Amino acid sequence: MANVVVVGAQWGDEGKGKIVDWLSERADVIARFQGGHNAGHTLVIGGKVFKLSLLPSGIVREGKLAVIGNGVVLDPWSLFSEIDKLAGQGVAISTDNLMIAENTPLILPLHQDLDKLREEAAGASKIGTTGRGIGPAYEDKVGRRTIRVADLGDEETLDARLDRLLAHHDALRQGLGAEPIDRADLKSKLLEIAPKLLPYAQPVWKIMADARKAGKRILFEGAQGSLLDIDFGTYPYVTSSTTMSGMAASGTGMGPSAIGFVLGIVKAYTTRVGEGPFPTELHDGDGQRLGERGHEFGTVTGRKRRCGWFDAVLVRQTCAISGVNGIALTKLDVLDGFETLKICVGYEIDGVKYDYLPTAAALQAKVTPIYEEMEGWQESTQGARSWADLPAAAIKYVRRVEELIQCPVALLSTSPERDDTILVTDPFAD
Repeated sequence: MANVVVVGAQWGDEGKGKIVDWLSERADVIARFQGGHNAGHTLVIGGKVFKLSLLPSGIVREGKLAVIGNGVVLDPWSLFSEIDKLAGQGVAISTDNLMIAENTPLILPLHQDLDKLREEAAGASKIGTTGRGIGPAYEDKVGRRTIRVADLGDEETLDARLDRLLAHHDALRQGLGAEPIDRADLKSKLLEIAPKLLPYAQPVWKIMADARKAGKRILFEGAQGSLLDIDFGTYPYVTSSTTMSGMAASGTGMGPSAIGFVLGIVKAYTTRVGEGPFPTELHDGDGQRLGERGHEFGTVTGRKRRCGWFDAVLVRQTCAISGVNGIALTKLDVLDGFETLKICVGYEIDGVKYDYLPTAAALQAKVTPIYEEMEGWQESTQGARSWADLPAAAIKYVRRVEELIQCPVALLSTSPERDDTILVTDPFAD
């Protein structure tokens, strides 16, 4: 059976949580491979709502192994807060169903401090970070000064890591007008949480390889969206990790050959949280209607999402870069009742037409979308579970999306409920 990688193909908030949950029922292992606790995955199961930020979505399913890979940056205090919250909802989490790569970098309070200090200092040039320390933690990882999960098991190693880390951060804090870090307090906090965290630490690369050899189905769960990728996103208004499908391999310690089917999650319109370019953004009644009907507020931050028409140019671009085999089209029901719908089919910049979004920020700022209009539908698509349940105009819209993004629809979601899903192609099939 094919292993499946799930990635967001827009700016995040595409509905990955529901799709991953829908797929996880058929998977044996569900692995997070990048990002931190800035992800926001909402699951609705039997009328009960689960909101996850760090834990893989499969954690709410009995008999599944949830894995946090080395490509993630881990806030241990946030992790146990989330575990406690889920325990209150009846979800039992232990070393039997949760595993953390021993080489996973930690997010520390000093990373959150630096995130906020920088945003305050940037003023109007702020990026719109969530302030959770994800970016600074990734910086320390590539700067070879991070503290990793395994380091908590040896005090001598921890001391050496702290010395190198604080030499860097204290200098930064001084330049930003902040007090030096209380080394003793930080070390005490780490030693206090170490006995809780270390039992979950495992050589994930080995266990994943063994699972693959045993024929287990593996589901790789991405966070954020492709347009927030550190390399291919709308830089610098991006996240600090690689959000494309290729990260599933290096972010868990598996080879690229372990990836079978890449499923891109795509919302039937476009949204974005925070700063940065957004070619199809709407500032009118249609945009407000999309936001209200789609309940477009961030799961983690509560921030209102910017809304706009579907941008086929951007989705075609991200599908190509991530090697998407099929998409899961979500929130089609939000478009119910519109007389006319628009799809962005190209851009114009200074009189020149483009079929992709240029990298240069100056060009991105000048983008004018070229729209194609389509007839809307008045019937409800909410809860549809077969093509026969959909209005003809809705099917025409879906087919046009497929043509424009040059990628087929594998799944179609028509409500937050997991069973309100139309299966076209089984991602787990060979």
